[in-house]
Amino acid sequence: MGHWTLQDIRWEEFDPAKVDPELLKVVKAASLVERNARDYAAYLCSVFSDDPEVLRTTQQWAAEEVQHGMALGRWAQLADPSFDFEGAFQHFIAEIKLPLDATESVRGSRTGEWVARCVVEVGTSSMYSALAQAAEEPVLKQICQHIAADEFRHYKLFYTHLKRYHAREKLGVLRRLRVAFGRAAETEDDELAYAYYSANHRHDGPYHRRTYVERYARRTFCYYRYRHVERAFAMIFKAVGLRPHGWLNRAVASVVHRLVHWRVRRFTSRELKAAAA
Repeated sequence: MGHWTLQDIRWEEFDPAKVDPELLKVVKAASLVERNARDYAAYLCSVFSDDPEVLRTTQQWAAEEVQHGMALGRWAQLADPSFDFEGAFQHFIAEIKLPLDATESVRGSRTGEWVARCVVEVGTSSMYSALAQAAEEPVLKQICQHIAADEFRHYKLFYTHLKRYHAREKLGVLRRLRVAFGRAAETEDDELAYAYYSANHRHDGPYHRRTYVERYARRTFCYYRYRHVERAFAMIFKAVGLRPHGWLNRAVASVVHRLVHWRVRRFTSRELKAAAA
């Protein structure tokens, strides 16, 4: 499976005094998404049912992703003993459904599917790198460091599959770019927002997409530094066939980094005004 297990985490070092309550909300949401990896694996295995290498590696990937969710969920329960990890997960999966019976990629091609999967791993590796750096609680820092390393390795795995399929399909740079940025835009769809709602607010009233997109985003992206964004775009550029290191990547990363933190400030202001109303 992976290079670590739940038994490798030094749980006895948990320090409740160093738990950041805002970061805890992000971790609770992430635990649900990671734990749901079996559904993503089922979708990939359906689309690539004729590729034994994909079938083999996808099951291994899914097992590691589920382990991420279990580690994060266990930590969240240490930080907040009232957190109902199982109840939150069941609430989440009752609403978020994947096309498990799909026989063709929803990205339009098999190469496009691997581009999208690479983008997902870019997002997770960047997020857990940022959270590991931000976390002061030692057990959470360990967990995020382990997960970030796994996600970088998963990117390399999916990039290997991407190269295999691109050699057959010859998907152009523009089409790969369209897939990549389309998948990146899906971070504002329901999955992450609903995970945040299920983990933190499901007893507080009805779900409203924009509200929870903004709450999740402001608490997650405030931890991103320029280097996290620059590395993320280097990985995306590599997946779509552009030079990963150079002036274009630095320019895009700089603009996106500023945009991300502008949005965090805007979302924070909006949430504070709503709370005061």
